[in-house]
Amino acid sequence: MEDVLCQYALPYDPLRPLICFDERPCFLIGAVGAILPMSPGKAQRHHDEYEKNGSCCVLLAFEPHTGLRYGEVRQQRTAADYAAFMQNLITKHSPAIEHIRLVQDNLNTHTPGAFYAVLPPEEACAFAQQFELHSTPKKGAWLNRAEIECAALSTQCLDRRLADVDTLEQEVLAWAAKRNQAGQTVHWRFAQTDACIKMKRHYKNVQKFN
Repeated sequence: MEDVLCQYALPYDPLRPLICFDERPCFLIGAVGAILPMSPGKAQRHHDEYEKNGSCCVLLAFEPHTGLRYGEVRQQRTAADYAAFMQNLITKHSPAIEHIRLVQDNLNTHTPGAFYAVLPPEEACAFAQQFELHSTPKKGAWLNRAEIECAALSTQCLDRRLADVDTLEQEVLAWAAKRNQAGQTVHWRFAQTDACIKMKRHYKNVQKFN
């Protein structure tokens, strides 16, 4: 926990940007019934009948200092998808950096080993050096600011039926572009000092058994 909070406390460095990464599974739902007639003061509604068109995943990177977010929609969230996303992130948005300080959860696909799934060994090793990984603790995914962005995505973009991957991707990119243009970011208030106070009794337990 404190490692992640220390990263949040560091000043902005364009050569070593802080980026938070998260994934959100999505179900593709198509409307079968017609749209119900609208009435004053009522939002657009559909008949209850729908069809399931499978699932996919939104991969989202968020840079808290600049308010930049970058998203992709993929059919799966495998190690190869993770690696390809990180390649695109650097190629499109961070080509001149020294390395990225990456905050993410500790899912087993979120490792430098994933890069070997899409790159030759020499290139994969070199590419892995461009990331400094900082994983949130188990049951501590709330420390990841990208999770807050995924919550905003859910309420502002994914709160309706989206039937296919292409439509979902268009909506996600439009949502990200709008928030990027507005420079919206996450105002984080939980600092390392707060963690020391809240976790005081746990620290004492650790010291007692050492």
